[in-house]
Amino acid sequence: MFGKRPIVTSYFTKPIRHLLFTAGTLALISMCWGCKTKIDSKENKQKKPNIILVFIDDMGWQDLSSFGNQEAKTPNVDQLAAEGISFDQFYVNAPICSPSRVAISTGTYPQRWNITSYLSDRQHNNRRGLANWLAPEAPMLAKDLKANGYATGHFGKWHMGGQRNVVEAPKITTYGFDESLTNFEGIGPKLLPLTKDAEGNVGRIWEDAERLGGEVTWMQRSEITTGFIDAAIDFMDKASAEDTPFYVNIWPDDVHSPFWPPFEDYNLTKEDGKRALYLAVLKEMDKQFGKFFNYVKNNKALSENTLIVFCSDNGPEPGAGKSGELRGFKGHLYEGGIRSSLIVWGPNFVAENARGTRNSQNYFSAIDLKPSLLQFTGIGTEKEELTDGENMLKTMLGKNSHSRKAPIFWSRPPDRKTYEDFEQALPDLAMRAGDFKLVCDYDGGRPALYNLVKDPAETNNIATEYPGKVKKMTTQVTHWYQKMPELEKEE
Repeated sequence: MFGKRPIVTSYFTKPIRHLLFTAGTLALISMCWGCKTKIDSKENKQKKPNIILVFIDDMGWQDLSSFGNQEAKTPNVDQLAAEGISFDQFYVNAPICSPSRVAISTGTYPQRWNITSYLSDRQHNNRRGLANWLAPEAPMLAKDLKANGYATGHFGKWHMGGQRNVVEAPKITTYGFDESLTNFEGIGPKLLPLTKDAEGNVGRIWEDAERLGGEVTWMQRSEITTGFIDAAIDFMDKASAEDTPFYVNIWPDDVHSPFWPPFEDYNLTKEDGKRALYLAVLKEMDKQFGKFFNYVKNNKALSENTLIVFCSDNGPEPGAGKSGELRGFKGHLYEGGIRSSLIVWGPNFVAENARGTRNSQNYFSAIDLKPSLLQFTGIGTEKEELTDGENMLKTMLGKNSHSRKAPIFWSRPPDRKTYEDFEQALPDLAMRAGDFKLVCDYDGGRPALYNLVKDPAETNNIATEYPGKVKKMTTQVTHWYQKMPELEKEE
């Protein structure tokens, strides 16, 4: 049901076979061989760890109370952090949803696939030079794991093809998943959102998404995360029953707008403001994840052999989430747009002395997760497979404190040159190397340099103090961008 089974090699050595003379002995040994083969097969499967990747939508770096939110509590995610390890300097590879999801799925820069902003209708994608969907040949983490005996399931937002009038995009299962359940931005079975106002009137969001195909279930917007979680639990139960390791994405579209917390519990309307609605949705999301985390923790076999990776796809929408002192929001190449609060949980895998700690020194990014997780499973990355990521597994598990060696590069979404409360045009490119971050335009103009260790808020441009460093980094980031493929626009 879930893919390939491990191949068991011969159990007996040549000297032992020479001792097997009688038919009765041969029959007995054959029976034992069968028993041993089943045992070995089961043990080999159990040694492969399960992986759960939780990817929240538009959550700010400081929105979890374990990361400093004083206005709303997130006790279930906080408990995950208390038992795992948190990272202050984890980056996603785009400040907006679709390219960020491509990066974490493929271990490559999304610019390689011409997905540099959110995917929209065909005409809008063409005007911005975007592909309509992720190329099916992209090197997906799910494909590699499935080819090595994993059950693979995607539950939640996809947004890498199949939305608006793009109806012929590949199904999610084309990308290496055995099962999928998504929202209105993907091809396959989906949960679509209902709303309910103070008068009890029920409405629908994205009603035309039904034409994208797949079985459709309508649910209250405030309960859809539970819908994804329930489907994921069913999938994990089936995989466990078959002694098959699993890789599961749980990518809810919380806490992305529009915000519809249950009116019965919060008594909030639009007049209460975006921030109040956002915090209510955030608390509801945490409450719904409590069920899922307890499911894993209360199952001994799962809790001892599962790694949970929890983060967000980009910075917050202005006026909704927050990123503390970090500058910028969703759509920006400043730290508030690209830093994500990362938590790694796995009692048998995270170093004992690192549990409950925060790593504030080391930085790495979403493209590093794929090679790290492949190393974690014992599979490793094929030499010929395209990758931009580095193996950061030991840092993720608290077993060393190294940062990524190569620089991290970003380009802004092409439709975000001016966006939300910034008086001047936003930079086009960004680069992090060591303690320093540089932002500039496509031609290298308007460079600004920041020391992120001393100035994480990016308030002090020190470009004039380091002309040599500015020249070197500007050359590196502009050359990186120029090497990325360019999509020919339709006429």
